[in-house]
Amino acid sequence: MRSPGPLRRRNRRRQPHSTRRRRREAIPVSATTRSRTPDRLCAEAVDLARAAAEEAAAPGVVGEHTGLVSEGDRVVTHFFECKELGYRGWRWAVTVARASRAKLVTVDEAVLLPGPDALLAPEWVPWSERLRPGDLGPGDLLPTDQDDLRLEPGYTAEEQPPPNSLVSEEMRELAEAEDADVTPGAPATQPTTPTRGSIAAVAEELGMRRARVLSRYGLHTAADRWEDAFGPKTPMAQAAPASCMSCGFLTPIGGSLGQAFGVCANEFSPADGRVVSLSYGCGGHSEAAVMPKPPQPAAPVIDETRVDPFPLRPAPDSGSVPETGDEETAELGHS
Repeated sequence: MRSPGPLRRRNRRRQPHSTRRRRREAIPVSATTRSRTPDRLCAEAVDLARAAAEEAAAPGVVGEHTGLVSEGDRVVTHFFECKELGYRGWRWAVTVARASRAKLVTVDEAVLLPGPDALLAPEWVPWSERLRPGDLGPGDLLPTDQDDLRLEPGYTAEEQPPPNSLVSEEMRELAEAEDADVTPGAPATQPTTPTRGSIAAVAEELGMRRARVLSRYGLHTAADRWEDAFGPKTPMAQAAPASCMSCGFLTPIGGSLGQAFGVCANEFSPADGRVVSLSYGCGGHSEAAVMPKPPQPAAPVIDETRVDPFPLRPAPDSGSVPETGDEETAELGHS
């Protein structure tokens, strides 16, 4: 009869070895690990993938099987041609998978994806970057940013001068004498009728009540656009006989831009009603080709262009003796 002691020691030696084996078998496989070789059962499940694609789309829309790709261990995606109108180059992608040691293949998902040569919509661009000159139609509103570089304050919103100003006391006395009130807030937030004595009231009286005006940057960008559209470097200006500076159809404009631009008022010019550079020109220049007036002939002494009617016989009532009939002359014996 064997002693139980060695058996217990023998069992203690085997226990760590069996525990290590179970731990090695329990190491999980990463879900992101992909197998280069597609799973055979998943690759053969073309009919199952087609049925899933037709269920997601419609019969007749799913075309031929175009290929497959391995997404991982026992996970394969089948691609089918899409015959839907407007989806050129798109394809139905159906992903199938099976569990470990299982022979049953199931459908994971079915989606419509663009292929390498698919017809795609252009990349979305915000409306502020997509807007182009001429897109603004009747009734459309185009808001401007508060910090638009093309605009600058037309006048400050401060109703009172700084404390170190020399006119601070005078302004205070004037406000008290005129019984004026100071309206708080920016000019854009003030009422339609500004309070008497405020800067907004003075600006409105002078015709300057605009919250913002063009900045130097805004003037330069506008001048660059007008110069590119109707400037001296355009083909029309290069072939023009003279510049707009000497054209009678040029209407001058005010402000600093009037030193370099004007408005064309020639209805036959391609720039009619447009702001043009003074160096621009076209074939409709007022002094380019002055047509001479046609000579006016003198009045003729004898008008040979008219025909005067002359009667071949005198009129019956043209004489001094009235015409008599045959009955009156018969009584006198005249025949």
